[in-house]
Amino acid sequence: MIRGTRAGYQQLSGCGLNMFTNDELDEIHRATLDVLEDAGLIVFSDEAQEIFYSHGCKVDKKTNTVKIPPYLVEDAIRSAPSQVLLGGRHPENDVILGGNRVHFTNFAVSIKVLDLETGEARQSTNRDLADAAILVDAVEEADIFFEAVTPGDVPVKMMDAYADETAFSNTTKHFCHAEVLSTEGVRRLFEMGAAIMGSEEEMRRRPIGSIVIGTTAPLQLIPETCDVITECARLGVPCLIGSEVLSGATGPVTLAGTLIIHAAEVLGGIVLHQLTKKGAPVVFAGTSQSLDLKVGNALVGDPEYALLQAACAKLAQYYNLPSFHGGT
Repeated sequence: MIRGTRAGYQQLSGCGLNMFTNDELDEIHRATLDVLEDAGLIVFSDEAQEIFYSHGCKVDKKTNTVKIPPYLVEDAIRSAPSQVLLGGRHPENDVILGGNRVHFTNFAVSIKVLDLETGEARQSTNRDLADAAILVDAVEEADIFFEAVTPGDVPVKMMDAYADETAFSNTTKHFCHAEVLSTEGVRRLFEMGAAIMGSEEEMRRRPIGSIVIGTTAPLQLIPETCDVITECARLGVPCLIGSEVLSGATGPVTLAGTLIIHAAEVLGGIVLHQLTKKGAPVVFAGTSQSLDLKVGNALVGDPEYALLQAACAKLAQYYNLPSFHGGT
C-alpha cells in the first residue's frame, strides 16, 4: 500500500496554505447549492433526466434543464465514500484517495511527443504510451499511471481498447484512463480488469482501472458524460468527475465565481452518480483554469491556476470527498 505524505497537517509551528475559513467554505457551498437549484444543469441525456426526475428534481424537457434541490446534493455528498481504493496490479501499489494524503501521477493526455531521436514534435503512438507506462512504473515518486499520450497510430474507434491493453500490460500501478466517452469503453476497461484480477468481484474490490470524465462548462452534462457516469456507478469502476471551467470565458472572470461553477458541475455529476448507485466510488476532480485575455490562451502554471487547484482540493476536504486535481 502506498501511503502519501500529509497535506495541511495542523501544528503550532511551520507554515502552510489555508485557503478559507469555515464560514467562507459554508458560503461557497450555499452559493453552489443556489446555482444547482435555481439555474440548474443542462443535461443532454434522456436517461439521466429520468434518473434526476424520478428522485425529485425539476426537469424541463424543452430546455433540457435539470434543477437539483439542496437535499439531493447533500444526500449524494453523504452517500459518496470518503475514501476510494485505486488498486495496482501489485497490491503494494494500491493507493487510497481521501483525507489529506497526497499522491502523485503524471500529466495527461498529450496527442504529440518530442521524438527522442529527431527532436521534432510528432503524433504520439501506442509505443509511446507503453514507454510512458514503463517509465511511470519505475518512478517511485509516481503512484498512479494517468494515460500520458493517445495511441494515435491505431484506428480511432479502437483507441480506448489499445490504451487499456497497453497500460495494463506495462505498469503494475493503478491505471487512470482519461475521457472514455461510451458505456462500451467503461465495460471494456472493467472486463479487462476483471480478467487480470481473476473475477469481476475482485475487480470491484480492488479496481485496477479508473476513468476520468469531464463536465462541459458552463453547467452542462453531455450524453457521453452521463453515460460514463452511470455505467461507472453500476459496475463499480472509480469515476473521477472533473470540471475545466475557463475563468473569463466559460465561467466568471473572478476565481471565486469560477470555483462555484466548478463545484456545481462536479457535484451535479456526483448526484447523478450516487442516484444511479449509492456508495459507488467517485472522486471530486478537475483542472479549472484562467483565460489569458490578451491572446486567448488557457493558462496552466500561472498563480491563478495554483490557487484554483488548492481551492478545489480544500473544497473536496470540506465535503469529505477524495479529490484529484492538477499540480503546478
